[in-house]
Amino acid sequence: MLEQYLPILIFLAVGLLVGGVAIGAGLLIGPHRPYPAKDSPYECGFEAFEDARLKFDVRYYLVAILFIIFDLEIAFLFPWAVVLDRIGLFGLAAMAIFLGLLVIGFIYEWKKGALEWE
Repeated sequence: MLEQYLPILIFLAVGLLVGGVAIGAGLLIGPHRPYPAKDSPYECGFEAFEDARLKFDVRYYLVAILFIIFDLEIAFLFPWAVVLDRIGLFGLAAMAIFLGLLVIGFIYEWKKGALEWE
């Protein structure tokens, strides 16, 4: 039974080796020219050491919600499509309800202007 896991262990070992070699080569060969702007922490477009009670634009949250909507849709559509022939009409109805809820979220994003480019 353990011999069934050998290809997985080989795959993990090769993946870790390739990743380690790539990171090591980047650290050894790559240029290292630090300067204050490059080394300063950066998050959400704000300076790191200002007042913590800054107001965020609502579009920041709307884009996050939009990402979650499409991420969830794809994450659930692939397994559903694989087993659609086995789950039948019930599975089709459940996915229709799920996609309907996602469409409601998408329409909310659209009405709030989160899809507008500025």
